[in-house]
Amino acid sequence: MSFPWAKEYKPSHPMMQWLDDRLPMPRLVYNAIGAGYPVPRNLNYFYNFGVLAGFCLVLQIITGVVLAMHYGGNTLVAFDSTEHIMRDVNWGWMMRYAHANGASAFFVVVYLHIFRGFYYGSYKAPREMIWLLGVTIFLLMMATAFMGYVLPWGQMSYWGAQVITGLFGAIPLVGEPIQHWLLGGFAPDNAALNRFYSLHFLMPFVIAGVVILHIWALHIPGSTNPTGVEVKTESDTVPFHPYYTAKDGFGLGVFLLIYCAILFFAPNMLGHPDNYIPANPMQTPAHIVPEWYFWPFYAILRAFTMDFLFFPAKLMGVLAMFSAILVWFFLPWLDKSPVRSANYRPLYKKFFWFGLIPSMLVLFYCGGAPAAEPYVMLSQLASLYYFAHFLIIVPIVSSIERPDPLPFSITDSVLGSDGAKA
Repeated sequence: MSFPWAKEYKPSHPMMQWLDDRLPMPRLVYNAIGAGYPVPRNLNYFYNFGVLAGFCLVLQIITGVVLAMHYGGNTLVAFDSTEHIMRDVNWGWMMRYAHANGASAFFVVVYLHIFRGFYYGSYKAPREMIWLLGVTIFLLMMATAFMGYVLPWGQMSYWGAQVITGLFGAIPLVGEPIQHWLLGGFAPDNAALNRFYSLHFLMPFVIAGVVILHIWALHIPGSTNPTGVEVKTESDTVPFHPYYTAKDGFGLGVFLLIYCAILFFAPNMLGHPDNYIPANPMQTPAHIVPEWYFWPFYAILRAFTMDFLFFPAKLMGVLAMFSAILVWFFLPWLDKSPVRSANYRPLYKKFFWFGLIPSMLVLFYCGGAPAAEPYVMLSQLASLYYFAHFLIIVPIVSSIERPDPLPFSITDSVLGSDGAKA
Protein backbone atom coordinates (compact mmCIF):
# COMPACT_ATOMS: atom_id res chain seq x y z
CA MET A 1 0.00 0.00 0.00
CA SER A 2 1.52 3.31 -1.05
CA PHE A 3 0.51 6.49 0.74
CA PRO A 4 2.28 9.86 0.53
CA TRP A 5 2.48 10.01 4.33
CA ALA A 6 4.07 6.56 4.69
CA LYS A 7 7.51 6.80 6.25
CA GLU A 8 10.50 5.74 4.16
CA TYR A 9 13.20 3.47 5.50
CA LYS A 10 16.45 5.33 6.01
CA PRO A 11 19.04 3.27 7.91
CA SER A 12 21.37 5.31 10.08
CA HIS A 13 23.98 2.69 10.93
CA PRO A 14 26.71 2.23 8.27
CA MET A 15 26.37 -1.54 8.41
CA MET A 16 22.61 -1.35 7.80
CA GLN A 17 23.17 1.15 4.97
CA TRP A 18 25.64 -1.25 3.33
CA LEU A 19 23.21 -4.18 3.70
CA ASP A 20 20.20 -2.19 2.49
CA ASP A 21 22.05 -1.07 -0.64
CA ARG A 22 23.00 -4.63 -1.58
CA LEU A 23 20.14 -6.72 -0.18
CA PRO A 24 17.20 -4.54 0.92
CA MET A 25 15.82 -7.01 3.43
CA PRO A 26 15.63 -4.41 6.27
CA ARG A 27 13.62 -2.13 3.99
CA LEU A 28 11.34 -5.01 3.01
CA VAL A 29 10.61 -5.88 6.65
CA TYR A 30 10.13 -2.22 7.55
CA ASN A 31 7.65 -1.69 4.71
CA ALA A 32 5.82 -4.99 5.42
CA ILE A 33 5.32 -4.92 9.19
CA GLY A 34 6.92 -1.69 10.40
CA ALA A 35 6.14 2.01 10.51
CA GLY A 36 6.35 2.08 6.73
CA TYR A 37 3.08 0.16 6.45
CA PRO A 38 0.07 2.32 7.42
CA VAL A 39 -2.94 0.29 8.59
CA PRO A 40 -6.55 1.39 9.24
CA ARG A 41 -6.81 2.55 12.83
CA ASN A 42 -10.08 0.73 13.58
CA LEU A 43 -9.09 -2.92 13.09
CA ASN A 44 -10.59 -5.18 15.76
CA TYR A 45 -9.42 -8.54 17.10
CA PHE A 46 -11.05 -10.42 14.22
CA TYR A 47 -8.14 -9.14 12.14
CA ASN A 48 -5.66 -11.05 14.33
CA PHE A 49 -6.39 -14.38 12.70
CA GLY A 50 -4.20 -13.79 9.65
CA VAL A 51 -1.12 -13.43 11.87
CA LEU A 52 -2.21 -16.43 13.94
CA ALA A 53 -2.56 -18.50 10.76
CA GLY A 54 0.99 -17.54 9.78
CA PHE A 55 2.22 -18.58 13.22
CA CYS A 56 0.45 -21.94 12.89
CA LEU A 57 2.07 -22.53 9.50
CA VAL A 58 5.54 -21.91 10.92
CA LEU A 59 4.73 -24.15 13.89
CA GLN A 60 3.61 -26.96 11.56
CA ILE A 61 6.71 -26.70 9.38
CA ILE A 62 9.10 -26.79 12.36
CA THR A 63 7.41 -29.67 14.17
CA GLY A 64 6.88 -31.53 10.89
CA VAL A 65 10.56 -31.37 9.95
CA VAL A 66 11.53 -32.72 13.39
CA LEU A 67 8.99 -35.55 13.18
CA ALA A 68 10.17 -36.48 9.66
CA MET A 69 13.61 -37.24 11.13
CA HIS A 70 12.16 -40.15 13.10
CA TYR A 71 9.24 -41.32 10.95
CA GLY A 72 9.43 -44.43 8.77
CA GLY A 73 7.51 -44.06 5.51
CA ASN A 74 6.78 -47.76 5.07
CA THR A 75 3.60 -49.66 5.91
CA LEU A 76 5.62 -52.24 7.87
CA VAL A 77 7.06 -49.68 10.28
CA ALA A 78 4.91 -46.51 9.98
CA PHE A 79 2.68 -47.26 12.97
CA ASP A 80 5.59 -48.50 15.08
CA SER A 81 7.73 -45.49 14.19
CA THR A 82 4.89 -43.21 15.30
CA GLU A 83 4.77 -45.02 18.64
CA HIS A 84 8.57 -44.85 18.79
CA ILE A 85 8.33 -41.06 18.47
CA MET A 86 5.77 -40.98 21.27
CA ARG A 87 7.65 -43.28 23.66
CA ASP A 88 11.39 -43.24 22.92
CA VAL A 89 12.36 -39.96 21.24
CA ASN A 90 13.21 -37.16 23.65
CA TRP A 91 10.23 -34.78 23.68
CA GLY A 92 8.80 -36.76 20.78
CA TRP A 93 5.38 -36.95 22.40
CA MET A 94 5.26 -33.16 22.59
CA MET A 95 6.37 -32.75 18.98
CA ARG A 96 3.72 -35.14 17.72
CA TYR A 97 0.95 -33.66 19.86
CA ALA A 98 2.06 -30.14 18.90
CA HIS A 99 1.89 -31.09 15.21
CA ALA A 100 -1.47 -32.88 15.44
CA ASN A 101 -3.13 -30.18 17.53
CA GLY A 102 -1.35 -27.51 15.51
CA ALA A 103 -3.24 -28.72 12.45
CA SER A 104 -6.53 -28.28 14.30
CA ALA A 105 -5.46 -24.86 15.55
CA PHE A 106 -4.48 -23.89 11.99
CA PHE A 107 -7.95 -24.78 10.70
CA VAL A 108 -9.68 -23.00 13.59
CA VAL A 109 -7.96 -19.68 12.89
CA VAL A 110 -8.34 -20.06 9.11
CA TYR A 111 -12.07 -20.78 9.41
CA LEU A 112 -12.45 -17.68 11.60
CA HIS A 113 -10.32 -15.72 9.13
CA ILE A 114 -12.56 -16.80 6.24
CA PHE A 115 -15.81 -16.04 8.03
CA ARG A 116 -14.46 -12.64 9.04
CA GLY A 117 -13.92 -12.10 5.31
CA PHE A 118 -17.52 -13.13 4.62
CA TYR A 119 -18.84 -10.70 7.22
CA TYR A 120 -16.71 -7.67 6.39
CA GLY A 121 -16.73 -8.19 2.62
CA SER A 122 -12.97 -8.61 2.36
CA TYR A 123 -13.44 -10.31 -1.03
CA LYS A 124 -14.76 -7.21 -2.78
CA ALA A 125 -12.84 -5.09 -5.30
CA PRO A 126 -10.02 -4.22 -5.36
CA ARG A 127 -9.09 -7.17 -3.13
CA GLU A 128 -10.34 -10.07 -5.25
CA MET A 129 -6.85 -11.51 -5.75
CA ILE A 130 -6.23 -11.56 -2.00
CA TRP A 131 -9.42 -13.58 -1.57
CA LEU A 132 -8.69 -15.98 -4.45
CA LEU A 133 -5.22 -16.72 -3.09
CA GLY A 134 -6.72 -17.24 0.37
CA VAL A 135 -9.18 -19.85 -0.94
CA THR A 136 -6.30 -21.53 -2.77
CA ILE A 137 -4.38 -21.71 0.52
CA PHE A 138 -7.40 -23.34 2.16
CA LEU A 139 -7.59 -26.01 -0.56
CA LEU A 140 -3.86 -26.72 -0.20
CA MET A 141 -4.32 -26.97 3.57
CA MET A 142 -7.07 -29.56 3.15
CA ALA A 143 -4.94 -31.67 0.81
CA THR A 144 -1.96 -31.44 3.17
CA ALA A 145 -4.04 -32.32 6.23
CA PHE A 146 -5.58 -35.33 4.51
CA MET A 147 -2.19 -36.72 3.52
CA GLY A 148 -0.84 -36.10 7.02
CA TYR A 149 -3.76 -37.96 8.58
CA VAL A 150 -2.77 -41.06 6.61
CA LEU A 151 0.82 -41.16 7.89
CA PRO A 152 0.29 -42.74 11.37
CA TRP A 153 -1.15 -45.74 9.49
CA GLY A 154 -3.78 -46.50 12.09
CA GLN A 155 -7.26 -47.79 11.38
CA MET A 156 -8.77 -44.39 10.67
CA SER A 157 -5.73 -43.39 8.59
CA TYR A 158 -6.06 -46.44 6.33
CA TRP A 159 -9.81 -46.30 5.91
CA GLY A 160 -9.81 -42.54 5.53
CA ALA A 161 -7.40 -42.95 2.61
CA GLN A 162 -9.64 -45.67 1.17
CA VAL A 163 -12.79 -43.54 1.40
CA ILE A 164 -11.35 -40.21 0.25
CA THR A 165 -9.44 -41.59 -2.73
CA GLY A 166 -12.51 -43.70 -3.52
CA LEU A 167 -14.42 -40.46 -4.16
CA PHE A 168 -12.46 -40.01 -7.38
CA GLY A 169 -13.77 -43.39 -8.49
CA ALA A 170 -17.22 -41.80 -8.81
CA ILE A 171 -16.05 -39.71 -11.79
CA PRO A 172 -17.32 -41.35 -14.99
CA LEU A 173 -14.78 -43.03 -17.31
CA VAL A 174 -11.60 -41.59 -15.77
CA GLY A 175 -12.45 -41.98 -12.06
CA GLU A 176 -10.98 -45.39 -11.38
CA PRO A 177 -7.72 -44.77 -13.30
CA ILE A 178 -7.26 -41.55 -11.31
CA GLN A 179 -7.88 -43.41 -8.06
CA HIS A 180 -5.36 -46.13 -8.97
CA TRP A 181 -2.85 -43.46 -10.01
CA LEU A 182 -3.24 -41.64 -6.67
CA LEU A 183 -2.80 -44.83 -4.67
CA GLY A 184 -0.16 -46.43 -6.87
CA GLY A 185 -2.29 -49.57 -6.82
CA PHE A 186 -5.78 -50.86 -6.18
CA ALA A 187 -5.87 -50.14 -2.42
CA PRO A 188 -3.91 -48.05 0.10
CA ASP A 189 -0.54 -49.70 0.57
CA ASN A 190 3.15 -48.88 0.66
CA ALA A 191 3.08 -46.93 -2.62
CA ALA A 192 0.24 -44.71 -1.38
CA LEU A 193 1.93 -44.11 1.98
CA ASN A 194 5.20 -43.09 0.31
CA ARG A 195 3.42 -40.71 -2.04
CA PHE A 196 1.42 -39.09 0.75
CA TYR A 197 4.51 -38.81 2.96
CA SER A 198 6.51 -37.11 0.23
CA LEU A 199 3.71 -34.72 -0.71
CA HIS A 200 2.82 -33.98 2.91
CA PHE A 201 6.41 -32.86 3.49
CA LEU A 202 6.42 -30.72 0.31
CA MET A 203 3.00 -29.06 0.52
CA PRO A 204 3.64 -26.77 3.54
CA PHE A 205 6.41 -25.07 1.60
CA VAL A 206 4.03 -24.62 -1.35
CA ILE A 207 1.52 -23.12 1.08
CA ALA A 208 4.23 -20.79 2.41
CA GLY A 209 4.89 -19.62 -1.16
CA VAL A 210 1.20 -18.87 -1.76
CA VAL A 211 1.04 -17.11 1.63
CA ILE A 212 3.83 -14.78 0.45
CA LEU A 213 1.76 -13.99 -2.65
CA HIS A 214 -1.30 -13.50 -0.40
CA ILE A 215 0.56 -10.95 1.75
CA TRP A 216 2.04 -9.27 -1.31
CA ALA A 217 -1.44 -8.89 -2.81
CA LEU A 218 -2.67 -7.49 0.52
CA HIS A 219 -0.03 -4.76 0.55
CA ILE A 220 -1.12 -3.38 -2.83
CA PRO A 221 -4.64 -2.12 -1.90
CA GLY A 222 -4.01 -2.34 1.86
CA SER A 223 -6.09 -3.89 4.61
CA THR A 224 -9.84 -3.58 4.72
CA ASN A 225 -11.51 -2.63 8.01
CA PRO A 226 -14.80 -3.17 9.90
CA THR A 227 -16.49 -0.17 8.24
CA GLY A 228 -15.46 -1.14 4.70
CA VAL A 229 -14.61 2.53 4.05
CA GLU A 230 -11.35 3.10 2.21
CA VAL A 231 -8.50 5.08 3.76
CA LYS A 232 -8.78 8.78 2.85
CA THR A 233 -6.37 10.71 5.05
CA GLU A 234 -3.34 10.12 7.24
CA SER A 235 -5.56 10.33 10.34
CA ASP A 236 -7.35 7.15 9.16
CA THR A 237 -4.20 5.06 9.64
CA VAL A 238 -1.60 4.17 12.22
CA PRO A 239 1.77 2.44 11.65
CA PHE A 240 1.59 -1.34 11.82
CA HIS A 241 4.40 -1.23 14.38
CA PRO A 242 4.03 -0.72 17.30
CA TYR A 243 0.22 -0.54 17.33
CA TYR A 244 -0.73 -3.79 15.63
CA THR A 245 2.36 -5.74 16.55
CA ALA A 246 1.29 -5.17 20.16
CA LYS A 247 -2.32 -6.08 19.40
CA ASP A 248 -1.30 -9.19 17.47
CA GLY A 249 1.09 -10.08 20.28
CA PHE A 250 -1.76 -10.01 22.78
CA GLY A 251 -3.90 -12.15 20.47
CA LEU A 252 -1.02 -14.59 20.06
CA GLY A 253 -0.69 -14.82 23.84
CA VAL A 254 -4.38 -15.71 24.23
CA PHE A 255 -4.08 -18.24 21.41
CA LEU A 256 -1.04 -19.89 23.01
CA LEU A 257 -2.81 -20.19 26.36
CA ILE A 258 -5.67 -22.12 24.75
CA TYR A 259 -3.35 -24.13 22.48
CA CYS A 260 -1.01 -25.14 25.32
CA ALA A 261 -3.94 -26.05 27.57
CA ILE A 262 -5.13 -28.54 24.93
CA LEU A 263 -1.58 -29.68 24.11
CA PHE A 264 -0.65 -30.56 27.70
CA PHE A 265 -4.00 -31.49 29.27
CA ALA A 266 -6.21 -32.85 26.46
CA PRO A 267 -3.94 -33.72 23.51
CA ASN A 268 -6.21 -36.45 22.15
CA MET A 269 -9.45 -34.49 22.49
CA LEU A 270 -9.69 -33.76 18.75
CA GLY A 271 -8.36 -37.12 17.54
CA HIS A 272 -10.03 -40.49 17.01
CA PRO A 273 -9.22 -43.46 19.31
CA ASP A 274 -9.34 -45.94 16.39
CA ASN A 275 -6.17 -44.38 15.03
CA TYR A 276 -4.26 -45.96 17.92
CA ILE A 277 -5.08 -49.34 16.39
CA PRO A 278 -2.72 -50.52 13.59
CA ALA A 279 -4.21 -50.40 10.10
CA ASN A 280 -6.11 -53.57 9.23
CA PRO A 281 -7.51 -53.85 5.67
CA MET A 282 -9.63 -56.83 6.78
CA GLN A 283 -11.52 -54.98 9.55
CA THR A 284 -13.66 -51.98 8.70
CA PRO A 285 -14.25 -49.52 11.60
CA ALA A 286 -17.85 -49.20 12.74
CA HIS A 287 -17.90 -45.48 12.02
CA ILE A 288 -15.44 -43.98 9.54
CA VAL A 289 -15.03 -40.23 9.97
CA PRO A 290 -12.35 -37.79 8.80
CA GLU A 291 -10.75 -35.20 11.05
CA TRP A 292 -13.19 -32.64 12.47
CA TYR A 293 -12.17 -29.84 10.07
CA PHE A 294 -13.49 -31.91 7.13
CA TRP A 295 -16.86 -32.61 8.74
CA PRO A 296 -19.02 -29.93 7.01
CA PHE A 297 -17.87 -31.06 3.57
CA TYR A 298 -18.18 -34.73 4.54
CA ALA A 299 -21.77 -34.00 5.61
CA ILE A 300 -22.48 -32.43 2.21
CA LEU A 301 -21.02 -35.52 0.52
CA ARG A 302 -23.30 -37.84 2.52
CA ALA A 303 -26.37 -35.66 2.01
CA PHE A 304 -26.91 -37.21 -1.43
CA THR A 305 -28.56 -40.59 -0.93
CA MET A 306 -30.58 -41.16 -4.12
CA ASP A 307 -29.65 -41.33 -7.80
CA PHE A 308 -31.10 -38.65 -10.07
CA LEU A 309 -31.67 -39.58 -13.72
CA PHE A 310 -28.25 -40.63 -15.04
CA PHE A 311 -26.34 -39.13 -12.09
CA PRO A 312 -25.50 -41.54 -9.26
CA ALA A 313 -25.78 -40.22 -5.72
CA LYS A 314 -22.07 -40.70 -5.08
CA LEU A 315 -21.09 -38.55 -8.06
CA MET A 316 -23.50 -35.77 -7.04
CA GLY A 317 -22.14 -35.88 -3.50
CA VAL A 318 -18.55 -35.58 -4.73
CA LEU A 319 -19.41 -32.67 -7.03
CA ALA A 320 -21.33 -30.93 -4.25
CA MET A 321 -18.48 -31.42 -1.77
CA PHE A 322 -15.93 -29.77 -4.05
CA SER A 323 -18.42 -27.12 -5.17
CA ALA A 324 -18.96 -26.12 -1.54
CA ILE A 325 -15.45 -24.62 -1.56
CA LEU A 326 -15.21 -23.67 -5.23
CA VAL A 327 -18.25 -21.39 -4.88
CA TRP A 328 -16.09 -19.15 -2.68
CA PHE A 329 -13.97 -18.31 -5.73
CA PHE A 330 -16.98 -16.62 -7.34
CA LEU A 331 -18.13 -14.69 -4.26
CA PRO A 332 -16.55 -11.37 -5.36
CA TRP A 333 -18.83 -11.42 -8.39
CA LEU A 334 -21.91 -12.94 -6.75
CA ASP A 335 -22.09 -10.17 -4.14
CA LYS A 336 -22.79 -6.98 -6.08
CA SER A 337 -23.45 -4.70 -3.11
CA PRO A 338 -21.32 -1.51 -3.15
CA VAL A 339 -21.11 -1.73 0.67
CA ARG A 340 -18.54 -4.11 2.08
CA SER A 341 -19.19 -4.48 5.78
CA ALA A 342 -22.23 -6.37 7.06
CA ASN A 343 -22.36 -3.83 9.90
CA TYR A 344 -24.08 -1.51 7.40
CA ARG A 345 -26.07 -4.19 5.57
CA PRO A 346 -28.98 -5.09 7.87
CA LEU A 347 -30.61 -7.70 5.62
CA TYR A 348 -27.34 -9.46 4.73
CA LYS A 349 -26.37 -9.47 8.41
CA LYS A 350 -29.55 -11.39 9.32
CA PHE A 351 -28.91 -14.05 6.68
CA PHE A 352 -25.29 -14.32 7.83
CA TRP A 353 -25.96 -14.79 11.57
CA PHE A 354 -29.26 -16.68 11.34
CA GLY A 355 -28.69 -18.60 8.09
CA LEU A 356 -25.09 -19.26 7.11
CA ILE A 357 -23.63 -19.69 10.59
CA PRO A 358 -26.34 -22.12 11.85
CA SER A 359 -26.16 -24.14 8.62
CA MET A 360 -22.39 -24.49 8.98
CA LEU A 361 -22.72 -25.54 12.63
CA VAL A 362 -25.27 -28.18 11.63
CA LEU A 363 -22.92 -29.46 8.90
CA PHE A 364 -20.03 -29.61 11.37
CA TYR A 365 -22.14 -31.65 13.77
CA CYS A 366 -23.67 -33.97 11.18
CA GLY A 367 -20.34 -34.62 9.48
CA GLY A 368 -19.06 -36.30 12.64
CA ALA A 369 -22.32 -38.13 13.36
CA PRO A 370 -23.31 -41.56 12.01
CA ALA A 371 -24.76 -41.74 8.49
CA ALA A 372 -28.28 -42.31 9.83
CA GLU A 373 -31.42 -40.34 10.54
CA PRO A 374 -31.99 -37.64 11.61
CA TYR A 375 -28.43 -36.59 10.73
CA VAL A 376 -28.79 -37.29 7.00
CA MET A 377 -31.94 -35.19 6.75
CA LEU A 378 -30.33 -32.36 8.75
CA SER A 379 -27.32 -32.52 6.42
CA GLN A 380 -29.59 -32.25 3.40
CA LEU A 381 -31.43 -29.21 4.79
CA ALA A 382 -28.20 -27.49 5.85
CA SER A 383 -26.54 -28.24 2.49
CA LEU A 384 -29.55 -26.84 0.66
CA TYR A 385 -29.36 -23.60 2.59
CA TYR A 386 -25.56 -23.41 2.27
CA PHE A 387 -25.68 -23.40 -1.54
CA ALA A 388 -28.79 -21.22 -1.62
CA HIS A 389 -27.01 -18.65 0.54
CA PHE A 390 -24.15 -18.13 -1.89
CA LEU A 391 -25.90 -18.74 -5.20
CA ILE A 392 -29.34 -17.21 -4.57
CA ILE A 393 -29.59 -15.18 -1.35
CA VAL A 394 -26.34 -13.20 -1.63
CA PRO A 395 -26.96 -12.01 -5.25
CA ILE A 396 -30.60 -11.11 -4.53
CA VAL A 397 -29.92 -9.40 -1.21
CA SER A 398 -27.04 -7.41 -2.67
CA SER A 399 -29.40 -6.10 -5.36
CA ILE A 400 -32.47 -5.22 -3.28
CA GLU A 401 -31.29 -4.25 0.22
CA ARG A 402 -30.94 -0.66 1.34
CA PRO A 403 -27.70 -0.30 3.31
CA ASP A 404 -27.34 1.95 6.33
CA PRO A 405 -25.42 5.24 5.88
CA LEU A 406 -21.66 4.79 5.93
CA PRO A 407 -19.35 7.02 7.97
CA PHE A 408 -17.51 9.59 5.90
CA SER A 409 -14.15 8.23 6.96
CA ILE A 410 -12.50 5.71 9.26
CA THR A 411 -11.66 8.54 11.66
CA ASP A 412 -15.36 9.45 11.85
CA SER A 413 -16.25 5.87 12.75
CA VAL A 414 -13.70 5.88 15.59
CA LEU A 415 -14.00 9.41 17.00
CA GLY A 416 -17.34 10.55 15.62
CA SER A 417 -17.74 13.58 13.40
CA ASP A 418 -17.06 16.02 16.26
CA GLY A 419 -13.86 14.24 17.21
CA ALA A 420 -12.70 14.19 13.61
CA LYS A 421 -13.19 17.95 13.29
CA ALA A 422 -11.34 18.57 16.53
